Amino acid sequence: MNDKEIKKPKNLRSVLIRAILFLASLIIMVYFLPREGKFRYHFNEGKPWKYGLLTAPFDFPIYKNESDLAREKDSVMQNFQPYYNYNKQRGAQQVASLKMDYTKNSYKKLSRKGLNYLEETLRKSYNDGIMTADDYKHLQNENFRNIRVMEDNVSKTRPLGTVKTIRQVYEYIIENAPDEEIKKGLRGIGINNYIEQNLVPDTLTSSKVKNDLLQTVSLSSGMVQLGERIVDRGEIITPHTYRILRSLEIANSKRAATVRQQSSTLIGQTLFVAIMLMAIYLFLYFFRPEMYHRHGDIEVIILMVTFIVVLSSFLSGFRVLSIYMAPVVMVPIVIRTVLDSRVAFFSFIITVMICSFMAPFAFEYFLLQITAGIAAIFTLKELSQRSQMIKTAAIVMAVYSIIYVCYTLIIEGSWSKINVTMFVYLGISSLLLLTAYLLIFVLERIFGFVSSVTLIELSNINAPLLRRLSEEAPGTFQHSMQVSNLCAQAARKINANVQLVRTAALYHDIGKINNPSFFTENQIDINPHDNLSYEESVAIIKQHVTDGFIIGRKEKLPQEIIDFIQTHHGKGKMKYFYNKWKNEHPDEEPDADFFSYPGPNPTTREQAILMMADSIEAASRSLKEYSGDSIRILVNNIIDAQINEGMYKHTPLTFRDLEIVKEVFIERLKTMYHARISYPELKVKPKIANIVSRK
Repeated sequence: MNDKEIKKPKNLRSVLIRAILFLASLIIMVYFLPREGKFRYHFNEGKPWKYGLLTAPFDFPIYKNESDLAREKDSVMQNFQPYYNYNKQRGAQQVASLKMDYTKNSYKKLSRKGLNYLEETLRKSYNDGIMTADDYKHLQNENFRNIRVMEDNVSKTRPLGTVKTIRQVYEYIIENAPDEEIKKGLRGIGINNYIEQNLVPDTLTSSKVKNDLLQTVSLSSGMVQLGERIVDRGEIITPHTYRILRSLEIANSKRAATVRQQSSTLIGQTLFVAIMLMAIYLFLYFFRPEMYHRHGDIEVIILMVTFIVVLSSFLSGFRVLSIYMAPVVMVPIVIRTVLDSRVAFFSFIITVMICSFMAPFAFEYFLLQITAGIAAIFTLKELSQRSQMIKTAAIVMAVYSIIYVCYTLIIEGSWSKINVTMFVYLGISSLLLLTAYLLIFVLERIFGFVSSVTLIELSNINAPLLRRLSEEAPGTFQHSMQVSNLCAQAARKINANVQLVRTAALYHDIGKINNPSFFTENQIDINPHDNLSYEESVAIIKQHVTDGFIIGRKEKLPQEIIDFIQTHHGKGKMKYFYNKWKNEHPDEEPDADFFSYPGPNPTTREQAILMMADSIEAASRSLKEYSGDSIRILVNNIIDAQINEGMYKHTPLTFRDLEIVKEVFIERLKTMYHARISYPELKVKPKIANIVSRK
């Protein structure tokens, strides 16, 4: 047998879909990958340095800590004096206004002596400076004793005590009046109208001078030269060493923040992620071509990888070790369940490689994730129960813990270096794996996959459709059960999908529900075909395939199961009617298409197994003698005839597979139809003798 012929759509639409998927996932992942300088060390003052020898990778300053820096800034700011603009004309204008109003209004209550006093006091107050109460209060709260007054572009220091507010000027004028008569006259003319501020804050100059002063404070207190030793493994991190390490972390971030560095990082990330995605595409193209050309399969793979990378990037932004909370092992679990283990493992490796660039300790992260992923794939060989997911999560957590402890002991050489927080993060990651059950369900609905869980649910004989089949066509139901058992045994021997073919076999004849009495297994004494023409009988028999397809769609059976319904007879001939017609018309050539099922022929190993089992189980019922030889002849004749008709030429079955399947069917049929021994009847002694003796 040749390998399965894969139809490779080369139309522009398929190429565009894969290209768009590639570009979309590339853009999303690169967008979420961090581009700031990642400081890959975790340290605390007073704790030992748990990494190897660290030397300065470049020259960088030793930055002062925040408390020292704040103290120095406070010291410098003691010399700062806020700037105010002085309006020299304001006082002269108000005095002139006072004189004009006095002449015009002829203030009778204020004497000439009082007017002279008021003019002199206003001039002095304006010369000293007048400001608003809010400005004055702010200066007092900030403990400023002096201000700088700008007059004719020249600044001069002026004591704050000589400056007055508008209210203070008013009170000063009233309180220092020469006598009570003048004081009374001053209150009567409304002197508030002649008092205004002439000192206005110069915020621009103040801010500039303040910044200049702060610039004089040095942010660093020394330099570390390229290659200079900083700290070695096991050394206690002193306050001075802590400052150097913090300075290295800050300098590393600043170097990465430059435009040139950002663009270089972006180019590197884009190329790396593109190579990783291309590796997935090439793997599928060469080793899983059927998945490569099936959009749903490749979409799920890329979707899972992208989702985990984005989630890991999001979590890594919180704390140094938060990336370990991301359920990376969900990738192999989901892909293994809906596709297969090799694709799952390869996709998982790609995911971990991309995420490693976000981890603080790349090798440790890679080691933990790979071992846990392998354990998950081995544990969850076939997801059939919810408890299996819990078991897998527990095993993943156990593997995480063991590998982390082993790695820490190997690198650190001490139990005290084990970080308990890591177990919390790894535990959260393991718990999040339980959501994979829900995610698998969602992917099934979106992309039309069929997981083992769904297959097991469908194979429950209490499922509505199977219950209906057992009630309306009991013979067909029993036939389907026998075929299901035959298929499961054969599939297991050749490593095919056992659960898929077992479930599909239960539904393959579901179309017979519409006309159950026209099929032999459901007939009792009466055969309706005896009164029908060949055309009518053949049409009814053919129709069960079409009806099965329609019922499957109506009941929303998975497409994979519907494919089995359509291919379980392939394009094979209805031998009973075909041979009978030929015998009655020996001189005529029958229309082969008329006596053939609509097809198509099987394209998978599982579909081929179902076709063989269906034909053999039905034919075995007509054997007159159930001996080993008769069963072997029956099985070989049916399968060989199907091979000669080209029924399996599009399946990946090998001749070795066919021989194994034949032997399984032969042994299974022998068991089903073996002769049973007769049970001896119990001999009962007659009771006559007892009766005579009593007489």
